[in-house]
Formats: sequence, C-alpha cells, structure tokens
Amino acid sequence: MKTPFELMVAPNGARLTKLDHPKLPILIDEISDTALACAKVGANAIHLHVRDSQNRHSLDPKIYEKTVKAIKSKTSIHLQISSEAAGVFNVYDQKHCLENSPVNDVSVSLSELERSPELFSEIYNNARIAGIDIQHILYDAQELKRLLKYYDRGTIPEESRRAIFVLGKYKKNQISSPKDINPFLEMLGNQKLQWSVCAFGLNEHRCLLETLNLGGNVRIGFENNTMSNDGTVFVNNESSVKEFVKAADRIGFKPRGANNE
Repeated sequence: MKTPFELMVAPNGARLTKLDHPKLPILIDEISDTALACAKVGANAIHLHVRDSQNRHSLDPKIYEKTVKAIKSKTSIHLQISSEAAGVFNVYDQKHCLENSPVNDVSVSLSELERSPELFSEIYNNARIAGIDIQHILYDAQELKRLLKYYDRGTIPEESRRAIFVLGKYKKNQISSPKDINPFLEMLGNQKLQWSVCAFGLNEHRCLLETLNLGGNVRIGFENNTMSNDGTVFVNNESSVKEFVKAADRIGFKPRGANNE
C-alpha cells in the first residue's frame, strides 16, 4: 500500500506571463485544458488565479465563475480559488471575492488580511455561513505563530484550521531548500493543523518529497517553479506533475484518488 496525499497544482499564479514560460496558462481555455491534463497524471486539486481582459491579475468573481464552469465541463478535479491581493487589491476587494466565490475552497494570505483586522470577524463568519473552507498562505514561522494565536483567541474559527507553508518568496532566482520546512514545524509543534507546502526554484520537487516524508500535503506548478531538479525547463505543468508523481511513488506515496494498490 502506498500512502495517499493531496496533490494540488498551481499552474499560473498572479505575477507570471508567457514571457516567463510560453505554456503558462492564462486564458480560460488554457487553464481548463491544464486542469484536465494535470488531473490525468495525478493532481487531485487545482489552485486558480485568473486574469482580466488585459491579462492582469484579477479577483473578479465572474471571471472565476466562467473559469470554474470551463474546468468542470472537462474534469472533476477539486477547485480552489485564490483571493491573493498581490500588491493590487485591498482587503475589501478580497472580502468581495470570498463572499462571491463559485467554489467552497479559497486561499487567503494571512499577512494581507492583517491589513484590515477589523474585517476578520465578518470575513470568517460569512465564510462559515457560505460553507467556504479557507486555507491560509504563510510565508514564515512568525506568520504561523500569529495564526495559531488567532485560533487560541477565537479570532479565526477552528473550521479554518488549514494552511500552506510557502518556502521562499516571489523573487527572481529564488531557490528553496527542504530545510526551510523546519522552522514551520518547530513552531507548529504538536498543535493541530492541516498543512501543505509549496516551494520555489529547481529544488521544488526535493522540498515536496521531504514534505511527504514529514506528513504534509503538497502544491506544485508553474506559479512557483518551471524547472526540474537538473535545471531543465518543464514543457508544461502536467510534465512537472507527472515527474513528481513518479518520484513520490518511488518513496511510497500516491496522490489521493489514484490507484493505491
């Protein structure tokens, strides 16, 4: 028996363009085709970013709705949308995105929401009423420390006890290391949290394999990295997913939902 894990693909992000990689999916049809291709090779979830008519980062619920509809017409892969501000939007914009999400899984950057702490209660209460599961994006152990305190105080409800640890930052030539996971886990200790990891640069797969060994789930894709361990560039998102699934299988892991014999 192989150990199952959640394998989410993040195919585009908020910042990249086709100048970064010609196969970066930007248009709705490109995103939906990528979702199908990645599902076929083992991904069981997709993290969505969408663009407006000028190819700029967008939180428009209508664009998300069209993208979700296109994906659902091709595959049953689990869908998560991003409410990331990316230096463009304020917390009220993010709140509007959350409240009008076409799916029940939304990622939020804790540090971005902290710009307007007075909105915390309303955001999380509305999410609870709407049945939206929030995943918190955390960039360092101090953010995790603050998140855990919010749980302790009841500021953030237990229903949203879910996070993704980002190894590194969105900057040119960023290369993450498997040891970057350690500060998060040291801060977490034995406290309950459903956690995943994503990582930048050509060590991405190494970081994610170590995550599996440590008991976490993973997010992979061109949002964070386009290169294999040896520095060659992946042809597309699904080629990265496929290579990682094979590597995970060799150490005893299979994506949840895959043939787990």
